[in-house]
Amino acid sequence: MMLRKLLLPLMLAVLGTAPAVAAPRGPVKPAAKSKKAAVSTRTRATTPAKKKRPLTPLPKGRRVASRAGKLVGASLATYRVPDDCSGLVRAAYQAVGIELLSHGTLPGENAVSAIHRRAQRAGALHKRMPKPGDIVFFRETYDRNRDGERNDGLTHVGVIESVERDGTVVFVHRGGSGVKRSRMNLLHPGQRGKGGHVWNDYIRRAEGGERARLASELFSGYASAARL
Repeated sequence: MMLRKLLLPLMLAVLGTAPAVAAPRGPVKPAAKSKKAAVSTRTRATTPAKKKRPLTPLPKGRRVASRAGKLVGASLATYRVPDDCSGLVRAAYQAVGIELLSHGTLPGENAVSAIHRRAQRAGALHKRMPKPGDIVFFRETYDRNRDGERNDGLTHVGVIESVERDGTVVFVHRGGSGVKRSRMNLLHPGQRGKGGHVWNDYIRRAEGGERARLASELFSGYASAARL
């Protein structure tokens, strides 16, 4: 009995302890998505893509002014209008689908007066500060009937392109040298300018013993593009 007690520890020392067997691993589960990521995925899946907003077209007057500005220095021949001041205004208004002489002219009436009559009928005439695209009318810019008298009425027309901060109006018109820009400031009537800044351009040349006339001196009125 005593011998058995001595042999048992000896046998255990020789054989050593048995190595531990690791338990078999099960399949690895994928990490669970966070609630925030899941919500984000669902939102992308259910939220429709934002549609691009259509570009807002420019107001009618600004489109007319833009066309007039592009005609500076250009020929009016391709627009099927007369190569004169009324033709320039008609070509500018073609940009918005308006033919300013669709109503025709009366016997003895010039094109400028016919456009003015149309504007009057539409309630478009005014003398407020103009907006781009408005029409500007002038009187007695030349001796139309060649009688040496100032009895010609409305003789010239143009399109307002912009208005400067000091009230100077920039308009496009067909003058003697072609389509060009000129300036007019009714706050400084009869004054050419000051300090190198032009307020009023000449719109009638000196003739018959009379001096040249500035735009502000021969101004007659405006017609609103919004009402034409």
